[in-house]
This record gives sequence, C-alpha cells and structure tokens, in this order.
Amino acid sequence: MAPTVTPWQACTVHAHHHHHPKPGSGSATRAFAAVTLINLAYTVLEAGYGFAINSLALLSDALHNLGDVLGLALAWGAAVLAQRPARGRLTYGWGRATLLSPLANGLLIVGFAGALLWEALRRIAQPPEVPGSTVIAVAALGIAVNLGAAWFVRGGHTHDLNRRGAYLHLMADAAVSLAAVLAGVGMLVFGWAWLDPAIALLIGVVIAWSAAGLLRESFEAVMDAVPPQVDQAQVHGFLSGLDGVRAVHHLHIWRLAAGRIALTAHLVRDPAADHDAFLRAAAEALDHRFSINHATLQIEHEGACGGPPAAH
Repeated sequence: MAPTVTPWQACTVHAHHHHHPKPGSGSATRAFAAVTLINLAYTVLEAGYGFAINSLALLSDALHNLGDVLGLALAWGAAVLAQRPARGRLTYGWGRATLLSPLANGLLIVGFAGALLWEALRRIAQPPEVPGSTVIAVAALGIAVNLGAAWFVRGGHTHDLNRRGAYLHLMADAAVSLAAVLAGVGMLVFGWAWLDPAIALLIGVVIAWSAAGLLRESFEAVMDAVPPQVDQAQVHGFLSGLDGVRAVHHLHIWRLAAGRIALTAHLVRDPAADHDAFLRAAAEALDHRFSINHATLQIEHEGACGGPPAAH
C-alpha cells in the first residue's frame, strides 16, 4: 500500500546541503597526543620539585597542569571519536564528543581552582621558606613547554571549541608560569616568602576566570544554542531577502560538532518558481557567508495548502 501523503506534505520541497569540511583529523589527533604527553612529563617534573622544596606555587601550578593534562586527554579522545563514521542510531556520528569534552574540561578546572584557593589561604598566614632560584628555573621551563604546546594546537582554534579550550588553557598556563618566575625573583632577591602562597592564590583565580567563559560557551553548545560566531538575525535577513521568499519561519541554527554548523528553516515561496536552482544557490551561500555547512531548507507554498502561518 502506498504511504498516505497529506496535501500540505505534497506542497513541500527540501534541500540538504551537507558539506563536511575536511577536518585534518590526523594532524588534530597528533597535535593533541603530543601536547598531552609533553604536559604530562612537565607536570610530573614540576610536582617533584614542588614536593622537594615545599613550594605551594610549584605544586599548585603542577595541579593546574594536571587538570590541563586531563582536559587535553579528553580533547584528544574527542578528536579521535569525531573521526568515527555515522552508523546505527548515531546518525550524526560521534562529532558531538568535541562539544562535550570542553564542558567536562571546564568542570574539572573549576574543581582544581577551589582546591588551590583553599590550600593557598591556609598557608598564607605562615608561608614556608622556598628557594627562589628553583622556582624560577622550573617555572621558566613551564613557560617554554606551554607556549610550545599551544603552538601545536593553534590551527583552527578560532572556530573549533575543542581546540579553543586546549589553546586557551595552555596560554593561561604560560602566563601563570611567568607569574611564578616573578615570584621566584621576589623570594630570591627580597626574601618575600609570602609570594609563594600568594602566587598560588593568583593561579586559582586565573583558573576560575579562564574556566568561566569556556563553561558558558560549551554549555550553550550542548544546549544547541546558536554558535557565537553566527548572527541569527543576519541569517534570517539573508534568507528573507532571497529571490521570491515571502517569509521565513522555524529557523534553527546549532553546532553539530567542531567545525560543523547546522541550519533548518522553512521558506515560504511562490509555487511557480524554480526551486531546485534556488535551493542549491541558497545552501552554497549559507556555507560561504556564514560557515553553515549542514543546511536543510524546506520550501512551502503560501496559499496552496492549509499549512502553518507564513512567519513565526
């Protein structure tokens, strides 16, 4: 028996533009792997020196770096999962792992920040004596390690939330290591022992501040919010201005994965128009102008069928 088609369904035309950018997945996973292993090695080294000289500044920075290692490991795993093809019930594949990873990363960082702040406040009243020269040497190495690691993941960090989280954390780590170097100079030259827990306090604040923006954006991505680099009003205006379009409704824009933005919209248009060429051109323009590379457009014929209102 043939399927039943309502009059309204017969009046719709769909276009799907699914241009998936080449992710450079091999380079992405190699970058995350290299950065994770480099940071893990430095974290072990820094923690060892921190325990040896009883420096809370080094220990707190090592704890911060350990959080970043866990976050980088999550980002690495997400980049690997994103390469898996769609199958079965996972019709979009595993790309959404690149959106869940930054959210988990941000939550880990907030937890570490709280622990650092608590220990720093406990020690600041009676700071231990710490050799400033060792703090300077280890923290200076941290600057080099973090800047080098940030260079590895810099490609595509502007539009890839997964890479952006890793990149921002590494740059923040380099800044924190610079502060530790300056604290080491103060302890070495002036004997200011209080700088050790004070720097730990600063590290905790920096961690919390850097995590706040990442948490907000990653939560919005998981909730299918419009990506921040896309102006929904501009997209609506662009679609409304296309040839023959009388109204636009049911417009939705969201992230599918890192580097993949989806859109669905209903366009009310004259039934006598050439829909095939129009839909191809509209989908290509959305990709070119707004980087929306997974567009689904539905044409509706105003007045031809008893459908929904012309605009919402």
